[in-house]
Order: sequence, then structure tokens, then C-alpha cells
Amino acid sequence: MDIDIRLGGNQAVIALSGRFDFSTHSEFSGCYAQAVANPAVSEVAVDLRQVEYLDSSALGMLLLLSERAKFANKSVALVNPNPMVAQVLARVSFGRIFTIR
Repeated sequence: MDIDIRLGGNQAVIALSGRFDFSTHSEFSGCYAQAVANPAVSEVAVDLRQVEYLDSSALGMLLLLSERAKFANKSVALVNPNPMVAQVLARVSFGRIFTIR
């Protein structure tokens, strides 16, 4: 998994590519901690366009991000999910928790 974080204006974009699973826990949590701690950031967008696979631990990491962001008064959006990822997000009703666009 490759993770790239970009800051622009009031948004941090965390772009993921490859397999999003437990092996990426440390790297992903480090990226989102950096974004959530930044006072200039009001929204963290997780770009899922190039995610080939995600498992239940990835869903758990997204929930942790949501909790940390909420505590810091920031929003989280899951953006550009490919059809497979969008289907998984729909099955677990993540649209109730996250903005998905």
C-alpha cells in the first residue's frame, strides 16, 4: 500500500493505493493523526480511487479516523471509491457515518 498525504487550504487528502488492510495500520494512523492535529485542516478526505482491496481492519481504521476527527471537530469524507470499494462501503452502511462522494 502506498499512502500520500496532501494539504491544501482547509483539507487534507490521504490518497491510498493498493491493498488497504492491517499491514498498513501504523502508516495510515500516522497520516491521519498528522491531518487531524493540523489546526488549518477542517476536513480529512480519504481518496480510495486506487484501492484494490480492503478488509474489515481497514473499515475499523476508517472508523477510528472518524472518531478522532469528530473529537477534533473535523469532518471526514471518503472520496472516489471504485465500484468494488463502493459496494463494500454500502454493505456496511458507511454512508450513515461518512460523507461518500
